[in-house]
Amino acid sequence: MAMNEAATLSRRTFVKGSLAGLALAGAAGSALYGCAPKNEEGAKDGGAASATDEIVWSQCNVNCGGRCVFQWHVKDGKIAYMETDNTGEAEGLQARACLRGRSMRRWVNHPDRLTKPMKRVGKRGEGKFEEISWDEAIDTIAEKLKGVIEKYGNEAVYINYATGMYSATGKTTARLMNVLGGYLGSYADYSTNMMSVAMPYMYGEECTPYDSVYASSASEAEKSDLVLMFGNSPADTRMGGANAVWDFTKVREAGAKIYHIDYRLNETASGHPEEWIPIRTGTDAALVAALAHELIANDQVDLDFLHTYCVGFDEETMPESAKGQNKSYKDYVMGTGYDMVEKTPEWAAPITQIPAERIRSLAAELAAAKAPYIVQGWGPQRHTNGENTARAICLLPCLLGKIGLPGTNTGMREAEPSALVGGIPNGKNPVKASINVYQWLNAVDHGEQMTAKNAGVHGVDQLTTGIKFLWNYAGNCITNQHADINKVHEILQDETKCEFIVVTDTVMTDSAKYADILLPDAMRAEQLNMSTNGYSEFYLGVCVGGPAQEAPGECRPSYDVNAAIADKFGKKDDYTEGRTQEEWVQYLYEEGAKADGDMPSWDDIQKQGLYKRELEPVVGMKDFRDDPAKNPLKTPSGKIEIYSEELDKLAAEWELEDGDAITPIPSFLPGYEGYGSVTEEFPLYCSGFHYKSRTHSSFGFIEELNQACRQQLWINPLDAESRGIAHGDMCAVTSPVGETRIEAKVTPRIVPGTIGIPQGAWHQAAMDGDRVDTGGCVNTLTTYRPSPLAKGNGVHSIIAQVAKA
Repeated sequence: MAMNEAATLSRRTFVKGSLAGLALAGAAGSALYGCAPKNEEGAKDGGAASATDEIVWSQCNVNCGGRCVFQWHVKDGKIAYMETDNTGEAEGLQARACLRGRSMRRWVNHPDRLTKPMKRVGKRGEGKFEEISWDEAIDTIAEKLKGVIEKYGNEAVYINYATGMYSATGKTTARLMNVLGGYLGSYADYSTNMMSVAMPYMYGEECTPYDSVYASSASEAEKSDLVLMFGNSPADTRMGGANAVWDFTKVREAGAKIYHIDYRLNETASGHPEEWIPIRTGTDAALVAALAHELIANDQVDLDFLHTYCVGFDEETMPESAKGQNKSYKDYVMGTGYDMVEKTPEWAAPITQIPAERIRSLAAELAAAKAPYIVQGWGPQRHTNGENTARAICLLPCLLGKIGLPGTNTGMREAEPSALVGGIPNGKNPVKASINVYQWLNAVDHGEQMTAKNAGVHGVDQLTTGIKFLWNYAGNCITNQHADINKVHEILQDETKCEFIVVTDTVMTDSAKYADILLPDAMRAEQLNMSTNGYSEFYLGVCVGGPAQEAPGECRPSYDVNAAIADKFGKKDDYTEGRTQEEWVQYLYEEGAKADGDMPSWDDIQKQGLYKRELEPVVGMKDFRDDPAKNPLKTPSGKIEIYSEELDKLAAEWELEDGDAITPIPSFLPGYEGYGSVTEEFPLYCSGFHYKSRTHSSFGFIEELNQACRQQLWINPLDAESRGIAHGDMCAVTSPVGETRIEAKVTPRIVPGTIGIPQGAWHQAAMDGDRVDTGGCVNTLTTYRPSPLAKGNGVHSIIAQVAKA
């Protein structure tokens, strides 16, 4: 679908000071998404600002990463509607909110907001609570926390991973626990788990999926002649104006060919004029191996680059410990090492479902490209073989020698910038032990048995205790966003394992039902708040504003709640350092402004609300390419390690599950419930994908969004016809661990043999009954099986069956 050329915006013009001349006529969008309703008090003529409107600035901080800009229009102390960013010159690209962000008013003023502290009166997961006072809530939490620390030590306390609507100064529970003696730490995240752990072995210990040193800006692809995207759909995941979807629109207009490799024709691919290359989910590394075979066989690899900058491509570049053993990547691909199978396109075709001739022609196009921009989303690595998948995709530009040059990328996701201001510091955690964020359920169930070699524990050889006290702030990862909800439920029902759970949130999520104490959080619109530009690579900025209205009922900012808990331990001054939340916001802004030198004063930013300035694009690993001796990578060799001696050592020393493997090169591993694991009972592969109407599970209760983007199972007509399923039918989807009900979307936009379920839909099941989910929640189906190396959430690896319900 072509963009309207008249609406195309230049991406390099921005405001740099006062927002004088700010136009406030007419909010964009419709009442459906909570913008300017025609019939609400305080909004006239479809949303034109009235003279009595107060405008309060804020940003969307739900974790798509965009942090697009809001202008709350307030009438008589209540948010009436919202506008988004309209600052800058006429052709300036603006940080405009997407349909999700534009529905934020629905969330803030939702009738289901939690408004009072509550304690559980039924079993965990039943959702039965009674209201209590804040004094009782604080006293109970402090008493239980003291008891757990005294009996088990601080290692028994854990802060669960979360990315929901958190408060104005971010997450301060870690700061609280650090002044109380620490807590069991965590590493990696649910978004990039396998990539976060695997890529440092290839690109260096400081490599993260967010770092602009190791990835290029999306806009750099405007200089490319061929863009190859693996499982990357910004139009689904990063829709707002402060996000990458707009960059790839400009890339398309610049003239590059854009190919999308994905198991479904995603929203980004459907808007591009070139090609969707359908692939069986979880088999990307097999495709890379076959492409590498063609490049090697046709002498199209860049040997000078591989011999200068890399370790492990061929025998000449192998480390001494592995020489003469046919362990190179070239040996793997050409069938002279490891499994002795040549990775030809004919080998890859039945695995990937991509015809051998298309693999050959794609290899030829890559070899001919002057500036190939190779980029992966985070879906391909979110499999049980995700560590090798992430490394394999990043291997492609290495084979071509196209790293550190204009128009190229390193195979990572698009670069993300730094920030102008920081958050409240957490301080130092006195507890040395940490676990992968995905391992918390195992740590509840059998923490004392978890070691560095069998569970990837960091900092210590073995945990001394399981998790006994669980903090869950602004997150739905206890159940909804965690694998195998039924297993989570079973484990948390045993209160001798995890003895106490505190949940702070804004609405009753499925995870909130497992709280022993449930606290109502104030939202950002209800506090003085500050946020930066998030993932956006084209500008640096900061937004300060609020509150737009009072929080409902007895909602409190989490900072104040944690201060009250610290006070019960006699540590309030250590926690607050004598500052209120509002004083912290000012302090952090002024510290950032002092370090930067160009930002407005505190008084000025309060008046103007929003500050933006141009951020120049970056080319990933350019310094390393220009001078590898002066700018070595943080790997043992200082080079890109296609073969990792460290991984080879881990493979020999770690205790792995049956069928799991760690390999020193990025070979294709099917993974648990990956390629080849389907059965007569479960003959389909299944994968989750991010969906336009939600950010993970955030916004999942907004009815207008659910109506606009229904929760539907994607199924190919071939698979639907053989099962008697028609478009719109209600289906029962089963896996080895659960069952969910969901409406069918029969479409050729997904490969045969694979079904897709939008992740993040809210779990709805009678957990004291049949436990059949009627909400279409994909994590009813996901097996809890941490990946081999990262011990991460390979939740896109599922086998399943579908039947008409």
